[in-house]
Amino acid sequence: MKIVLLSGASSIHTVRWADGLNAVGHEVHVISQHPIVDSFDAGVIVHEFPYRGILGYFTMVGPVRKLLNQLRPDIVNAHYASGYGTTARLVNYHPWVMSVWGSDVYDFPNKSPLHKWLVASNLRAADAVASTSRCMAVTTQALVPGLGEISITPFGVDMTAYAGISHATSRDHDRITIGTVKTLAPIYGVDILIEAFSIVVSEMEKKDARTAEKLFLRLVGGGPQGRELKILAKKLKIADRISFVGQVPHKKVPQELGKLDIYVALSRSESFGVAIIEAGAAGLPVVVSDAGGLPEVTVHGKTGLVVPRDNPRAAATAMMSLIEDRELREQMGRAGREHVQSHYSWPVCIETMLHVYQNNTGVSG
Repeated sequence: MKIVLLSGASSIHTVRWADGLNAVGHEVHVISQHPIVDSFDAGVIVHEFPYRGILGYFTMVGPVRKLLNQLRPDIVNAHYASGYGTTARLVNYHPWVMSVWGSDVYDFPNKSPLHKWLVASNLRAADAVASTSRCMAVTTQALVPGLGEISITPFGVDMTAYAGISHATSRDHDRITIGTVKTLAPIYGVDILIEAFSIVVSEMEKKDARTAEKLFLRLVGGGPQGRELKILAKKLKIADRISFVGQVPHKKVPQELGKLDIYVALSRSESFGVAIIEAGAAGLPVVVSDAGGLPEVTVHGKTGLVVPRDNPRAAATAMMSLIEDRELREQMGRAGREHVQSHYSWPVCIETMLHVYQNNTGVSG
């Protein structure tokens, strides 16, 4: 097939979809007003328009229509229901698939009745709609009653990038490192994680002082809440046990996950859970909140533990069960890797997306 992705070239997810589709033999074009940040594979053709922000989604309509009439792709896949979805609706090239990502259906429509109308209009205009998670599909259908079935096309993970990663404890028996890779912002509940870790340290000092000495928290990511979280760590008297690593390039995430023994994500809201499947690929047991898509990618009791959001005590209890049982950590880590391999490796996710394309084009293979 000849496939056009109308999507932000600056997003690693766009790069992965494009590279994955190209790798299995399809001709892939990316049309974007966002500049390239992570390079695409050599076979992917990128058509970059000048970045003009919100206005750009409208000013690029004519040139994109002309380009599509030249390319004559079998399918256009617009990623993000607000910006590029608007461009796709106005271009009116068929067939086209709308892929919703998160804030485009969770936040954007709530800004005003006009914002909601825009997203709803874009969704109705698409020949098919796809979502990365079931919970986001439910939200999308609530925006447009009668929209019909939404295909679930999750983001995948490159399993080869996680090959050979060993647990941190296997290299350093004097440390048990809990951590997360998240933007330091209230929505991701890193403050809850710090509070939970404080409870863990306090409880373990009473139960097993030797184990308590081994506990450290590693926070990877930058964001607006950084200073506030450092103040919280000092207030709880655990600042000496916490490493604020800052933001790292995405290609270094596997390396960072290799420094952990337990991965924790206590988000207050989450559209999917890419970080959880990456942790699973790294063979890490996870503790996650029950927010949004996190429980969808975690098999409770098998690959990790699901706890109520905004509940530091419940998170601490789950973390301690893994801290005190190395065999359970390793068992859940293995199960997590197997689960990701079966459901979220890129070949599986690409096949799922191709099935959506084929259903709307009649083109097979």
